Amino acid sequence: MGRVWFAAALTLAVAVSAGALAKTRRPAPADASKPLIVKDCRDCPQMVVVPAGEFMMGSPKTEPHRGDEAQHVVTIFRAFGVSRFEITFAEWDACVRDGGCDGYRPEAPWGRGRMPVVNVNWRNAAAYADWLTRKTGHKYRLLSEAEWEYAARAGSTMPYASGPTLSAADANFDAGEKTELNPKGPARGKAVQVGRFKPNAFGLYDMQGNVWEWVQDCWNDEYGPSLPRDGKPALTGDCAGRVLRGGSWEDGAADVRAAARVASAVGDRSWSDGIRVAREF
Repeated sequence: MGRVWFAAALTLAVAVSAGALAKTRRPAPADASKPLIVKDCRDCPQMVVVPAGEFMMGSPKTEPHRGDEAQHVVTIFRAFGVSRFEITFAEWDACVRDGGCDGYRPEAPWGRGRMPVVNVNWRNAAAYADWLTRKTGHKYRLLSEAEWEYAARAGSTMPYASGPTLSAADANFDAGEKTELNPKGPARGKAVQVGRFKPNAFGLYDMQGNVWEWVQDCWNDEYGPSLPRDGKPALTGDCAGRVLRGGSWEDGAADVRAAARVASAVGDRSWSDGIRVAREF
């Protein structure tokens, strides 16, 4: 179990992260069992401090089932916070009770509580982050696409944070058919409570599968040379469509890869789409 730190304790952590980047471009070593965790209020999500670093975004041409995911180097210059779990119905409902999230109460097909909130569109996801900002005085937002992949990989260069293949024992995805990327396993047919599977090396849960996670970026079919290489979101392109990452309970192993990316219209809602947020320090 990681330590829960409040905002006043973060200055040193961020300074150390910046110093580490000056010495090495690789992510600082992490211990998933002891992440540095920040929780700004009783109803706020736990936020894991992710260190600065550099990584290769996208997938190699040899990776099975890849899409338009041309590899390119991205540098994350500052530590940032990432919600330890996908945002739950309990956390969303707290926002609504407090007068935030536009008062929207999404349908919960499998129950509320620690189930990941679903049936939320990009605007809903951004509204939840805005509520956290107003409530805490700290800047919360959706992750950029580059930040998301950096956090999901947690230092891995493989299709998954856990290696070249993925088992249904490690994530909630449709493993009903054996592929190059997964052994045959169950297709659970629904989301499950957050935190059921092992975290990645940064201490983040369910970055692979369970529900898709909205990010800030506008959709671009390919990683062109004009797109950011510093971890910032791409805010040009088709901004009526925004990127989702991570795959979900109804997707096969190909869509759960760290580099896999899809998009949906900003107003679309689905039982497979959810939220993860970032916090700036």
